Amino acid sequence: MSSVGLLGGSFNPPHLGHLICAQEASEQLKLDRVIFVPLHTPTNYQLPADPGPQARLTLCEAAVNGNSRLAVSAIEVERGGTTYSIDTLRSWRDTNPGDELTLIVGNDVAAEFSSWREPAEVLELARLAVVSREGESEMLQAEELSAGYPGSDVTAVTMTRVDISSTLVRERIAAGRSIEYLVASGVASVIESEGWYR
Repeated sequence: MSSVGLLGGSFNPPHLGHLICAQEASEQLKLDRVIFVPLHTPTNYQLPADPGPQARLTLCEAAVNGNSRLAVSAIEVERGGTTYSIDTLRSWRDTNPGDELTLIVGNDVAAEFSSWREPAEVLELARLAVVSREGESEMLQAEELSAGYPGSDVTAVTMTRVDISSTLVRERIAAGRSIEYLVASGVASVIESEGWYR
């Protein structure tokens, strides 16, 4: 049996904050692997300067390259269309029935959890890990979700505060500025060679 964390998102592009988040979740929750799951199409917003789902998948692969505890899944990219966590969890359970699943989400995403598609079943299929940066009230968010869904497994993960965002990375690329030390070197190389986000 394998303990697997699923970290979903647009990853447009993936940056060091995403990698730190995955590493902290892996260590604090004692996960065997954390899987980056780039979405195909977001449910309620547009992705600015999006190079496309396959490109973002490639960038995630470049980001985790060389770390044996991190991996990437194309499950949502290959499914296509709008992305819902419940569909991904069901698909993962069908193909990997022995895995113990943890769904890793940010504090801001967790605040909207009750509006998700079938939130109760999400919590039946996976533990929910709420990740907050230092200084945010991550315990409060996890406690509120636990209270709202009795019997569910909701836990908190704290990560070092790193104020890097995909928006910042895209803006710097568009302005012709360096993104060194903001993204993994492999990600920077792929973006440069493909000319994405300019």
